[in-house]
Amino acid sequence: MLRSLPRLLGKICSVSKPGGTKNDSVGKPLSKSCPMPKKVKVKEAFIRQAFGNSSDLVVRELHVGPGGKFTVLMVYLDGLVDKAIISENMIERISDRADRCRTPGQAYDDLKNRIIAVSDVKETGNLYDFLNYVARGYCGLVMDDVPKALVADTRGWAQRNIEEPTTEATIRGAKEGFVETLRTNTALLRRRVKHPRLRIEEYDIGTISKTSVAVAYISGLADEKVVQEVRNRLGRINVDSIQESGQVEELIEDAPFSPFPTILRTERPDKVAGALFEGRIAILTDGTPFVLIVPVTLTMFLTTPEDYFERTFIGSALRAIRYLAFFTSLTLPSLYVAVTTFHQEMLPTPLVLNIASQREGVPFPAVVEALLMEVLFEILREAGVRLPKIVGPAVSIIGALVIGEAAMRAGLVSPIMVVVVATTGIASFATPVFSLAIGARLLRFIMLLLAGSLGFFGIVAGLFGLAIHLTSLRSFGVPFMEPIAPILVSEFKDLLARVPWWAMHTRPALVGHEDLVRQGRDQKPGAPDSPSRRLADKKQI
Repeated sequence: MLRSLPRLLGKICSVSKPGGTKNDSVGKPLSKSCPMPKKVKVKEAFIRQAFGNSSDLVVRELHVGPGGKFTVLMVYLDGLVDKAIISENMIERISDRADRCRTPGQAYDDLKNRIIAVSDVKETGNLYDFLNYVARGYCGLVMDDVPKALVADTRGWAQRNIEEPTTEATIRGAKEGFVETLRTNTALLRRRVKHPRLRIEEYDIGTISKTSVAVAYISGLADEKVVQEVRNRLGRINVDSIQESGQVEELIEDAPFSPFPTILRTERPDKVAGALFEGRIAILTDGTPFVLIVPVTLTMFLTTPEDYFERTFIGSALRAIRYLAFFTSLTLPSLYVAVTTFHQEMLPTPLVLNIASQREGVPFPAVVEALLMEVLFEILREAGVRLPKIVGPAVSIIGALVIGEAAMRAGLVSPIMVVVVATTGIASFATPVFSLAIGARLLRFIMLLLAGSLGFFGIVAGLFGLAIHLTSLRSFGVPFMEPIAPILVSEFKDLLARVPWWAMHTRPALVGHEDLVRQGRDQKPGAPDSPSRRLADKKQI
């Protein structure tokens, strides 16, 4: 729609210059400082040309002043504005109250300061900015003989209601999830962080799409150097359009070729608020419910808000199961291949004989059998995701059962291999963040090839290479493997297990070092006659 702006605005600039003619500067490159023409007919002509006479462009002519001798053009895009606001707070008020002004300047000032009953009214003398405001859903007002324009925030379009997140199950906690509207998402954060230190900085990214991207952090908790780094990386983005936060993630991440994500995404406002309270930074993109969190560590991808909302022992046990499931999804097929191919002596004799009897008649080596089943399982999983929601789960489950049974009866795979692949797939579902789970799924094939060629030595070599890669990763300057590499003993309180809330006195050292104290000490609860309770009561007195 705005592709013709460079050529058009070059013409406008030449027309609006004192003493200039229409042909003085035709074809000059786009200037973002083109002044607003004075004549309303010239403004209307170039506005219509800029939007290509689009069917959703509304240009309404109003007459104000004594006898209606001053012309006001109202410009907006149908579908991006709230028509009730325009009708009640602008058109009716302009028609009823704009008859006293004697000059165009007085009428313009009256519109700006008294008549327009909209909370956010901006003034611009730049035509480029005016057109961009209209394209974003603002209502523009231009007058004859006034080289300035007003833009009122009348944005209002159909949007999805706040619902439970679809990609992150909520067992305990808020059932609210982010939506596609940026301002609604920032309001969800404001509801959870009711303090003026919550900063929200907004940027327009995309030379054509002009997508609003907001950076949210708590001043005094977030490291200002990391905040500035976020600003710098967003400022370096030079693309035509941003449609989803995944594009922003790929343009600002530290390790673009790593299978492990260094930026966390989530649909849950409580998860983002918890990260802000630790001193981290959130990046919100208009048009998507997925919010990015930086900087992050590997352990954050294996934790959920329920770990902190449940009691200590329950949360710690669930987290331990999740760690075990992640390691299982990464290594179980390769361990099976290594044992059955190179290290049969490590298994009990009855089990070895049982596996050998099951594999009798299978024409493929164990590694080919495992690769075949893994590829088939990934195809079924992708098919279940892409099919309509009603039939997707049923097709994937029935497909796995039928194809698995048929493959065993045909002698292509052994029953034990079906069990191994099914266990691996179930374990991968326990990883709470999809971007980490899919990285483990890709690495599983590499581990399979290493196990099929070198046995346990290949698995150990792969794990060592993986550990070296993980320790070399950074997320906006923070080590990805913190607190394991570097070792920070004080952070072990929230690693494999979580200590009770009353013992978590400080924030993560490398992220929240601007204000390490999270809460006061002597928070341990107890009966009225317990020593800890008596000590706490005494300090309060």
